[in-house]
Amino acid sequence: MKWVTRQRPKTDRIACPWLIRRFIDPEAEILYAPPEQVVDLARQVGGYSFDAAGADYTHEGGRCSFETLIDRYELGGDPALAELARIVHAADIPADVDVHPFGAALRAIGEAGVDVEPDDGTLLERGAFVYDALYAWCRRQVASPEGQR
Repeated sequence: MKWVTRQRPKTDRIACPWLIRRFIDPEAEILYAPPEQVVDLARQVGGYSFDAAGADYTHEGGRCSFETLIDRYELGGDPALAELARIVHAADIPADVDVHPFGAALRAIGEAGVDVEPDDGTLLERGAFVYDALYAWCRRQVASPEGQR
């Protein structure tokens, strides 16, 4: 399936494709488009749109697109994924940056990524490692009796 979002991905537009490919659609093809073309392009290619105005999956009720996908695909039963959602939320929602200690750092990585990588597809591939590592960290945290948070 094709999944379409806004070009120049940052936090949520890297986290969502990571989530889609790992838990929803392993064969997903991620397409980046100008913001005003996202929804129409998704319709044209028979795909889904995300993290854009009017998209199939976007911010809802104070939640970021990553959280919306987790809710809609009923992935909240994975405690490590729920913890990662807290981190992504803190990084993506400026007013909530302090709800997780990693929020500001992940936001900085997301915002600066566009400065060091001009190609959106390559930026996504490079950014996926960050989410692999954060998910591994979250899995350790939820498996630990003390939580080590």
